Amino acid sequence: MFKSSTGEIPEARPVPRHVAIIMDGNGRWAKRRFLPRMAGHRRGVEAVRNIVRACGERGVEFLTLFAFSSENWRRPVDEVSFLMRLFVMALEQEVSKLHENGIRFRAIGDLSRFEPKLVSLIRDAEELTRNNGRLTLTVAANYGGRWDILQATNRMLKERPELATGFTEKDLTPYLALSYAPEPDLFIRTGGEQRISNFVLWQLAYTELYFTDTLWPDFDAAALDRAVVSYQERERRFGRTSEQLPEFAGLATQRRVTG
Repeated sequence: MFKSSTGEIPEARPVPRHVAIIMDGNGRWAKRRFLPRMAGHRRGVEAVRNIVRACGERGVEFLTLFAFSSENWRRPVDEVSFLMRLFVMALEQEVSKLHENGIRFRAIGDLSRFEPKLVSLIRDAEELTRNNGRLTLTVAANYGGRWDILQATNRMLKERPELATGFTEKDLTPYLALSYAPEPDLFIRTGGEQRISNFVLWQLAYTELYFTDTLWPDFDAAALDRAVVSYQERERRFGRTSEQLPEFAGLATQRRVTG
């Protein structure tokens, strides 16, 4: 279990240890090509495959993808049904490849609304890949940041009722859905929207935010590299002054000046 960045200062690295992505723009990608929205979602799966590979090659240790939010149930029934089938197909086709490449698969979210077959595939994938350590790929499905905080609080109080009169961030953190991962260093949202849409709210407290107009099906390794360069040019102060930053932050500042 990793500690919160509000309680400690994480190590500064040129490559983000944990990248979290809202994969937005599948429908608009399809619409611009006069294709049904479902075609955009299919192409989006290909983008996932490419970004997982690119993150592994660049040394990213944790990749968290927002696949289906708790609010996405409001979409048309046929689209939701298609997304569920696509999730099943992706698990059936991709998990063995993840395992062969040393990638661990995990899912976070309220899985109780999913069909038993989908839940079984998720659990089987988690079990198969549980000992892999090259990269941890987390898919957030039927997930919401507020749900996460509430479920963590409820679980904590159920297991430790003595905390009902008062608890700390340290007490709550182990119950959060992403407690096994460091907090994201870099958040990416594709598709042009500039909001975090109820995604890992607790964990994004000190994350560097990057928004791009690139639609998710077009987001490739080169687009990822541009996001990482933007991240490298940030000063991650965590409450400190610029003068207190370690050498890596100073190099980032020099890069901004020299171009």
